[in-house]
Amino acid sequence: MLCAPCSGLVLLLILRGTNGDSVTQTEGPVILPEGAPLTLNCTYQSSYSVFLFWYVQYQNKEPELLLKSSSENQEEDSRGFQAKLVTSDSSFHLQKASVQVSDSAVYYCALRDTVRGTIGGAEHKPRGCRWAW
Repeated sequence: MLCAPCSGLVLLLILRGTNGDSVTQTEGPVILPEGAPLTLNCTYQSSYSVFLFWYVQYQNKEPELLLKSSSENQEEDSRGFQAKLVTSDSSFHLQKASVQVSDSAVYYCALRDTVRGTIGGAEHKPRGCRWAW
């Protein structure tokens, strides 16, 4: 298993080799009181149409899909997280009106281009944003 700084470097190198597609998201720990609103920023650059994803990884668990984009509609999951793909400013920000202790996790914004048969068509997982109480 790679150490955290090493795995971050590997992931950044993987992202650089994917047809210029990239995502930028809130980095580092975000500490909020219970009941506070949450916004984690995610912006992207791509030469193609894209699908955007938010993954969540709870402590000692595998990452799991939280939300995915669907044109410019607001997406919401059963836990109250929301994200809206806004192509005019290339964003897919994750929001929740009121966070709970059980929401403490690492969150990843990722993209996949819609061009089939290209390298980089996989869903990429950049460095995440960990937040806690």
